[in-house]
Amino acid sequence: MIGLRSIDSFYVGGTDLTLAGLPVAERRMAAGAAPRRIDPNGACVTGQMYVQAYRQVAPRHPLPVLLWHGGGLTGACWETTPDGRPGWLMWFLEQGFDVLVSDAVERGRAGWSRWPEIYAEPPFFRTKNEAWEAFRIGPAGSWNDDPARRIAHAPMLFPTEAMDAFARQFVPRWADREAITMAAYAALLDRVGPCIVVAHSQGGGFAFEAAQIRPEAVRAVVALEPSGGPAAVSSAATRHLVLWGDRVWGHPEWSRYRSVADAHIGRIAAAGGIVRMIDLPEEGVAGNSHMLMMDRNSDALAARVLAWLAEIGVAGA
Repeated sequence: MIGLRSIDSFYVGGTDLTLAGLPVAERRMAAGAAPRRIDPNGACVTGQMYVQAYRQVAPRHPLPVLLWHGGGLTGACWETTPDGRPGWLMWFLEQGFDVLVSDAVERGRAGWSRWPEIYAEPPFFRTKNEAWEAFRIGPAGSWNDDPARRIAHAPMLFPTEAMDAFARQFVPRWADREAITMAAYAALLDRVGPCIVVAHSQGGGFAFEAAQIRPEAVRAVVALEPSGGPAAVSSAATRHLVLWGDRVWGHPEWSRYRSVADAHIGRIAAAGGIVRMIDLPEEGVAGNSHMLMMDRNSDALAARVLAWLAEIGVAGA
């Protein structure tokens, strides 16, 4: 039974700026309404991040969990799996944590900014084909618009029958926004204070960086297949757990991402930090995709995360 004290939301980060010299347009803004004058010139904000917070009446653990999503996705990826099972948001709430879920800069409810006036380029969009291969659900060339003709890796723990439902979560994204996004995450940590960061893919790279710039706040990082990491280690105070699914080393992109992440974790270990790597295939767990928190064994993986958090002393047993 979950006893919530509140569900609230807020925005962090962002920069105020003023736009000028843009053309005024006439646009119809409501069904059946006459066009009206739309003036884009004036004061606006860019670089903000959206956060939704779930706070328990009586949390059983001292630190909140912050859930950070990956590239081209939003915080929705933690809420419910594409095939309808409760996601890690519900799992951590049931374990008694306060949980905060973010939509990072330019994603979902964080909103966009104009381009090229603020963003230099237009966004790019992930296709189902790309996700099928990049998330290691199926081999190269195996996507088909007909679900019955798609070829998935075998074994495969991602619910492939829900791939089309999963694709509805994809959102536009921009390249080269790391500094602005990291500034928003830093603002979130400044507001929340000591916490546990659970991050996926691109979010894992941000979590690694957060542990370097805010080690007093980030007490533990759980990174699910992080796609990057900082080049230097200034603090080894934060504990790190990294999980990897199947077929990483055989994938041209993910083998490079893992090499970068492994090098960063190696530097933390060499500096005396507490780190643990879980390579699921090496342990005999076959079939996990890049979307570990959506795979059919997601609850079992979450339980391993909780066990590690309890072991290092940042969560109760």
